[in-house]
Amino acid sequence: MEQQVIELPGSDGIQPVVVPELAEGATIQARFEAFHRHNPWVLQQLEALAAHVLDQGSRRIGISMLFELLRYRYGVATHGGEFRRLNNDFRSRYARLICERHPEWRSRFELRALRSE
Repeated sequence: MEQQVIELPGSDGIQPVVVPELAEGATIQARFEAFHRHNPWVLQQLEALAAHVLDQGSRRIGISMLFELLRYRYGVATHGGEFRRLNNDFRSRYARLICERHPEWRSRFELRALRSE
């Protein structure tokens, strides 16, 4: 039986992660804002993946799934690059940013209260 390869969108825009230098004790929000400023392609990739998953008929979508897909694509695009540079602490911030930019997707994401600012 022949296996079908499913091509995911967005690998063209993957770039090496830039890790910004921050003051010791910076909040998660401050760290996220600095990371996002230096790596706008991450949001673009997450949006492309979300659109693809939703176009395939998914009713709900999780930022964790999108992040793991992006980690996989990052590893492939950078030939085994440091995928841990995509910090899990930022997932909830990206989910909120995606819903802010795409209000039509808001009902598709489950957003929980932030535990820290």
